[in-house]
Amino acid sequence: MSRQALDEALKVTDTVVVSHEKNKDMLIQILLNIQNGVGWLPEEALVRVCEQLEVPLSRVYQIATFYRALNLAPRGKHRVTVCMGSTCQVRGGGRLVTVLQQLLNIGVGETTPDMEFTLETERCLGCCAIAPVVVIDGHYHRKVNAVDLKTLLQSCISADV
Repeated sequence: MSRQALDEALKVTDTVVVSHEKNKDMLIQILLNIQNGVGWLPEEALVRVCEQLEVPLSRVYQIATFYRALNLAPRGKHRVTVCMGSTCQVRGGGRLVTVLQQLLNIGVGETTPDMEFTLETERCLGCCAIAPVVVIDGHYHRKVNAVDLKTLLQSCISADV
């Protein structure tokens, strides 16, 4: 993380903590707001939160690692999630993960070096009727097959231009 990015993350952290009146009971919301401002939760921001709220760093990490919505690593511009529920697996969800790993050259839970894509899986998205499901940037794609994946990823890149 560059010095400039770190300074900005700490500035966001300070603003968020003060906006919640340094209320320890708002720890989850504070972490969510910092993540919304920075994109993830850098270690330095977590240390700053524990100092300002006067809570142990272990407590901050306990919250940050328990909730799946909180990210301790930078995420790509585009979040790609494959449903791995039973129906999606039976209908090819596992194959979709394999193809995405090959296309993006990353593993599940990783982000491409150019920070474009993060690949994730979800236990079940509750969309069994349209399985297998791939969610990209919050948009659900139904009955996806391996051929569709390249087009879907390309459309993300094209939308950025």
